[in-house]
Amino acid sequence: MSETLLIIDGYDKTGRENLVRAGCTLAGTLYERMIRRFLPDAKTTILHPADPDEALPSGADLSTFDAALWTGSSLTIYHQTPDVTRQVDLARALYAAGTPSFGSCWALQIATLAAGGTCRLNPKGREFGIARKIALTNEGHAHPLYTGKAPVFDGFTSHFDDVENLPSDSIHLAGNRITPIQAAIVTHEGTPFWAVQYHPEYDLREVAALTRFRKEGLIETGYFADNAAADSFITELETLHTDPSRRDIAWRLGIDEDVMDENIRTLEVKNWIENILREN
Repeated sequence: MSETLLIIDGYDKTGRENLVRAGCTLAGTLYERMIRRFLPDAKTTILHPADPDEALPSGADLSTFDAALWTGSSLTIYHQTPDVTRQVDLARALYAAGTPSFGSCWALQIATLAAGGTCRLNPKGREFGIARKIALTNEGHAHPLYTGKAPVFDGFTSHFDDVENLPSDSIHLAGNRITPIQAAIVTHEGTPFWAVQYHPEYDLREVAALTRFRKEGLIETGYFADNAAADSFITELETLHTDPSRRDIAWRLGIDEDVMDENIRTLEVKNWIENILREN
């Protein structure tokens, strides 16, 4: 029996158009591609809840899905605009329907806000490219989300905002210096939402395209000295993606199997499928 999955693309229409112009893959497509590595026969529906003209499924409709998958977003979680509140309401409806979720970045923030926690503009600034030294908490060491994962690892990332306070009935699983809450299990109305702040669905090519998408802001905030430096970084990421044997680039950028090995990078997704989706 094939799984029926709702993929929730958190970007609004403008954000999606900007991604395409930069050469990025749309977030919903990235998630669909990733999940088919593990569930090739899954039936998927991609939803864009930030779009005001997109009808959102009702509670009864949501219960027909085996699970929901949430992508990242270019929206700001603590600005309670309609394109944000529609997604928070959708998360609450999924909790109420008993439909479990998994997601990246925006997903952790949505899971938190919908269950009564708080998010913020990260006081330590933007985290971009690779989140370094993500360390498992004591609970993370014991949790099935991280079965087989190293106790300290790197992950692809891009965000300004983060979780400030988790809701009650949450388990804090991982964090690093810039973003103390990098992963958590949020359970609300008896329904689990497993979420990470980093992006297992990204690869080096996507991070290169995302750098192109965010280049102006990255230069303004000091990530790159100028356009030439940013373009050099983009070129090296694309070269390494095409030719993983380029150890000189990997060494210079401090990139290893945590993000280059797809099996390691997406292990959390595999663990979620085995412990939540196939247990239901």
